[in-house]
Amino acid sequence: MKVLLFSFSEQLGDVLNIIRQISFADIIDIACVSVLLYYLFKFIRERRAGKLALGVVLLFIIQFVSRIADMYVMQYIMQNIFQVGIITLVILFQPEIRSVLEKVGAQPLKGLKGISGESKDTSSTQTMIDEVVSAVGDFSEDKTGALIVFERTTKLGDMVPSGTVIDAAPTAFLIKNIFFNKAPLHDGALIIRNARLHAGGCVLPVSNNPDIIKDLGTRHRAGIGVSENSDAVVVIVSEETGTISTAVEGKLERGYTRETLTDFLRAELMGETERSGRKFAFIGHSKETKESKESK
Repeated sequence: MKVLLFSFSEQLGDVLNIIRQISFADIIDIACVSVLLYYLFKFIRERRAGKLALGVVLLFIIQFVSRIADMYVMQYIMQNIFQVGIITLVILFQPEIRSVLEKVGAQPLKGLKGISGESKDTSSTQTMIDEVVSAVGDFSEDKTGALIVFERTTKLGDMVPSGTVIDAAPTAFLIKNIFFNKAPLHDGALIIRNARLHAGGCVLPVSNNPDIIKDLGTRHRAGIGVSENSDAVVVIVSEETGTISTAVEGKLERGYTRETLTDFLRAELMGETERSGRKFAFIGHSKETKESKESK
């Protein structure tokens, strides 16, 4: 018993000595690493990369066991695998890494705009939202398909050449003409930049997320896809059901009305957090099947 108590007190003394040697810089270092690991875990958990990450962890476990058990052949194989491991990981995780870097790079841009005193023209943004909601509401009633993308800090210049540059003031009349079913630009997306109709008929990247229900058509998959690769806000109107949906950061929400869509766009584009007291009627895309069938 005395030996155990002596051993415990000795270990406790070692721990206290280590704690005393911790400096303020060490605390900052630990906090930064903790935050980094948290966001890394969150990034892997919320994406398809989770399965790939699990495979990588399994390879590390095999490497560790092979060293302990002196499994020379397995060690040789694993060493050769890890020699090109970093390059392989970059290739496998390329879409996810690009998405994260774009979103991380967008945050300093917001901060610099705030420091420089640059502020949004709330009047023009509000007018743009009103005109878009007016057109989208009519689309919903007439069951006219539409795909509208609001560009934010991540520029969508690589998608603009696939369509036609408009650069016009936003009006409900013009938006409805663009998505008229016999108009040449109605099949593509309308990109709105700086509260102006920038380009129409644009082709967007389609999401390859396997968790999206099969009933969703190309229009919804394209809206989800561009929201996965940028910080854009996307509004989608179903051509078959007239259902209004939004996509932000790869997440689709359905069942908007004119009022709830206005509240949503004000919150996302103008930073308004207050709601008008109206109840949102979101329908999770994983629960809806019949009303989400759409060919475009």
